[in-house]
Amino acid sequence: MTAPNFPSRNSFGTAGVLEVGGVDHRIHRIAGLAPDGLPVTLKIVLENLLRHEDGRVVTAEQIEALLRWGAPDVHDTAVDLHPARIFLHDTNGVPALADLAAMRHAMAALGGDPRRVNPVIPAELVIDHSVIADVFGRPDALDRNVEIEYRRNAERYRFLKWGKETLRNFAVVPPGTGIMHQVNLEYLARVVMTGGGWAYPDLCLGTDSHTTMVDGLGVLGWGIGGIEAEAAMLGQSLSMLVPRVVGVRLHGELREGATATDLVLTITELMRAHGVVGKFVEFTGPGVGAIGLADRATIANMSPEFGSTCAYFPIDAETIRYLRFSGRDPEHVRLVEAYAKEQGLWHDPSHEPRYSETVELDLGTVVPSLAGPRRPQDRVRLDAAKTGFRQALAEMGVASQEPAADRLGHGSVVIAAITSCTNTSNPAVMVAAGLLARNAVRAGLSSKPWVKTSLSPGSRVVTGYFDRAGLTPYLEKLGFHLTGYGCMTCIGASGPLIPEVSREVTEHDLSVVAVLSGNRNFDGRINPEVRMNYLASPPLVVAYALTGTMDTDLLTEPLGAGAGGEPVFLRDIWPSAAEIREVIDESLRPEMFTEVYRDVFTGDRRWQELDAPAGETFAWDEDSTYLRRPPYLDGMRPEPGPVTGIEGARVLVKLGDSVTTDHVSPAGAIPPHTPAGQYLTGLGVPRFDLNTYASRRGNHEVMMRGCFANVRLRNQLVPGTEGGYALAPDGTVTSVYEAALAHRDAGTPLIVLAGRDYGSGSSRDWAAKGPALLGVRAVLAESFERIHRSNLIGMGVLPLQFLPGQSAESLGLTGHERFTVRGLAGYPRTATVEADGVTFEVVVRLDTERERDYHRHGGILPYVLRSLLTEDGPL
Repeated sequence: MTAPNFPSRNSFGTAGVLEVGGVDHRIHRIAGLAPDGLPVTLKIVLENLLRHEDGRVVTAEQIEALLRWGAPDVHDTAVDLHPARIFLHDTNGVPALADLAAMRHAMAALGGDPRRVNPVIPAELVIDHSVIADVFGRPDALDRNVEIEYRRNAERYRFLKWGKETLRNFAVVPPGTGIMHQVNLEYLARVVMTGGGWAYPDLCLGTDSHTTMVDGLGVLGWGIGGIEAEAAMLGQSLSMLVPRVVGVRLHGELREGATATDLVLTITELMRAHGVVGKFVEFTGPGVGAIGLADRATIANMSPEFGSTCAYFPIDAETIRYLRFSGRDPEHVRLVEAYAKEQGLWHDPSHEPRYSETVELDLGTVVPSLAGPRRPQDRVRLDAAKTGFRQALAEMGVASQEPAADRLGHGSVVIAAITSCTNTSNPAVMVAAGLLARNAVRAGLSSKPWVKTSLSPGSRVVTGYFDRAGLTPYLEKLGFHLTGYGCMTCIGASGPLIPEVSREVTEHDLSVVAVLSGNRNFDGRINPEVRMNYLASPPLVVAYALTGTMDTDLLTEPLGAGAGGEPVFLRDIWPSAAEIREVIDESLRPEMFTEVYRDVFTGDRRWQELDAPAGETFAWDEDSTYLRRPPYLDGMRPEPGPVTGIEGARVLVKLGDSVTTDHVSPAGAIPPHTPAGQYLTGLGVPRFDLNTYASRRGNHEVMMRGCFANVRLRNQLVPGTEGGYALAPDGTVTSVYEAALAHRDAGTPLIVLAGRDYGSGSSRDWAAKGPALLGVRAVLAESFERIHRSNLIGMGVLPLQFLPGQSAESLGLTGHERFTVRGLAGYPRTATVEADGVTFEVVVRLDTERERDYHRHGGILPYVLRSLLTEDGPL
């Protein structure tokens, strides 16, 4: 790794030395400079500005603005952050690396040195998003799924090895290690970084929105787009407005029977109702000390589901305990504690910071809960789950709960998955699932035969303590065999349903259910045949596998009949908190972490035998169906053109509220009948190997065809349809892809009309890249989710926002108009839109000067490449 070289002017006289264990570390002291009551998250931002002050990108004026935090005008001020490291996974990492490879190609074509396109800060990638639960419910499921994973993805993995061996500061954790966020929590996170004689906060920005999980460890981190990550890797700052900080004051203790999952679903509902989009969330109060590190990580992981930028827990004794327990170097742990206390980053429950807003939560009010059937914030109390399910069915127009087939009916649970970093990082809920499985087997219960059961934990540590506690055989008895260490069902890599179940679901048009211990349950995400998805704690996942239906009250109705025919209730087999703690204390050991992560970058035999291509520039294969050279920089000129308006644009899709990045760019399986599926099968790819959209993100031809292709998308221009349909210029109904090509051939620019919270969900680059390549020039919405708005700008797509109180409906816009946007020169705060006689003002959501620069250059990649061509950066 390259040692950091910080350019600080030290205008505020904060540079100094911290001695820990006989070693001197250079630091910027913030404790004496930060105003009293400044939130801990903003102290980390302050330190970052002080260390990077160069008078050009980071100025004294930015630092002074932060020191005035709380003043009304401060939140209109932009500051430039420099992350300590960038964190990626394979499905976002492959297209990010492809962009870097394309930049090297373009740099060479423009007469520059391609080696200038090289990370200058650590970039760490974990391969965890490509394994699919194809095989399940059998002892060899893990080996079979990994074998299939390598066969499908060997080309992508060789490409990642090329990046690892060609680029500096680029490390890769091979497949089969675990989910990126759990690997980050258990091993990669430093909390305090060191290098070049410096000690400084581990500010971690990742290409996955759940990078926030590490906030539970006292690391300030959040998700950004891959194109932003590429810019940061190449030394560019992240420009953002000084955020508002919402304090969540916790007090009380969780009651018996309530889990961390129940707590996080309660917080998600609370935060969405309060409104935290674009804000920092910081936890405070006496209840913080009552929450263990694993529970903190579970809460922080769900920050994207709140809509907040981060969900931060300050460093305290629990942080230090976890670092020691998970096998971190003792000298480094001492540095973390000393640095946090020296810098005022140590949690002091007796001295709470000043916040923009404060929300109270009594932990004792948390009750067993689910969330669903479509959004993580739609919490349902477990005692009301049956009623809520029936209400959801009625809203879908399904009136009957009677079985519609021989054994299946509406609400049948066809997927029960213990999956996702959110909960598999938490020993308490995982052990609870194992104990529930043990008790169920002993009582004579079994999973229903139509349920596809799977166990895909985020770390090998999990199966280590399952084995040590003797719980693995009981989970397997119920069908929860290990299917892989990766982000599987939660990302949509659930694999196909049981074949006969799939046939009955299709033949009878059944509204069936997936129950998963994940963080996302958006329409069409988990499996294209499953209409209703519920988030639940791991033990409740097991319980629903036993009942096989959502149309039951787990608190009053039996799970099934025991060995003697007697009814067995959930309360009969639910483990106590004391028993869960006893098992954890007996089975979880520090040496498990050190053993699992001893050779974390080495990989298994399959990884080691993969041959990586050589060369400073990547040799693209035009016949590849996984990797194609991205076209974003084709024909790029040394200087950007003038900023112009948008003339005569047509609406490609008109959408409602809460449209997610999954709707815009799905991650799950590629159905054969879709434009993407037809493209691939036309190239000779077998149907079984179509793989997922997530795995094909290195091929823009696939991803363009997958844009707006979610099976649950509802384009209001094509009423009565569901899926990726749009209107061609002649008014005929066709696929979104074909319609966009026809408009492009006619020279017609395109826009998207949307409602509130446009782009919620994952930090998915292709939700911006896809529309950009289809010819979308602007998105006009009532409001945007933070990451997606940034991604649109990063691809040169203009985010426009209706004025408060206005919408497409209030203005009488049908979406069939021609739209002209005027007054963009100079990027004023508002611009004028004309739509067939309707004229109205919109907000131009380019919030900082850097965002205006990105849009003027046509996106982040051309901006950075032009910068590298004109600057003397490090090779």
